[in-house]
Amino acid sequence: MTRTTMAFPAAILLLSLSICAKGQSLVDGPSAPVAPHLPQAQPPSPGQSPVIVVRPDLTDEQMADLYMARKEYREASQLYKRLADQNPQNAVYLNKLGIALHQQTALAQALKYYERAVKVDPTYADAENNIGTIFYQRKKYGKAIKAYQKAIAIRNDMPVLYSNLAYAYFEDKKYEQAIAAFRQALAMDPHLFEHNSSRNGSILQDRTVGDRGKFYFLLAKSYAEAGNLERCLIYLRKAKDEGYKQLAAIKMDPSFAAVLKDPAIQEVLAPKPTDGTQP
Repeated sequence: MTRTTMAFPAAILLLSLSICAKGQSLVDGPSAPVAPHLPQAQPPSPGQSPVIVVRPDLTDEQMADLYMARKEYREASQLYKRLADQNPQNAVYLNKLGIALHQQTALAQALKYYERAVKVDPTYADAENNIGTIFYQRKKYGKAIKAYQKAIAIRNDMPVLYSNLAYAYFEDKKYEQAIAAFRQALAMDPHLFEHNSSRNGSILQDRTVGDRGKFYFLLAKSYAEAGNLERCLIYLRKAKDEGYKQLAAIKMDPSFAAVLKDPAIQEVLAPKPTDGTQP
């Protein structure tokens, strides 16, 4: 199952609603929006004026963002479509409509709106990235790489773009380019792979990979080059758990030179004991 992740505006979270933190490409059944909880007005004491509690109104965009946070993508897409029709030159609405459709796996429609967003605003890196994510999910990695590179040419200060580019290089079996892109992403955000890097509900990631063992090994190598022993060790262990067969090669790899003598690394490199033997 393909999963895409996103974050949502803090203004929506201030409503104190019970929502999920990450979106997935599965559409939940529709349900009614949850109204903000407001305390009941207490009867006024003698001599006091009554207190009037006013329920805050939500704009169409805020309501659509709320639907997205609750993973009610069909309802969100209907509202974003209205906003996009009313504001055809608003690249943000076009991009958000694309994301709502994307989460319903309507990739062709989503791509159309991402491309319209880029046409309206050629400097909108988020929409260009999302075009790349469409191609990534279609396994057209060359086109995904070009789209991510265009996004980086627009905004070279976003680690998520380098991360997405690295994933595309990895799936295209261009491993050296993948390592370089991972290294750039980690230089900008060392904790990139421990949290969701999407922002403002406007940019998507797809972290699915085929060869998970090799992928974890390359992450370990990137962290080793960055001098981060702790995370290098984490991903070496993951690579071993996935059955990666070439861990011993790190003894000859200069990228691991600074961490190779660490006892924890040596423990990971030790062969698994066979049945009937002691470790």
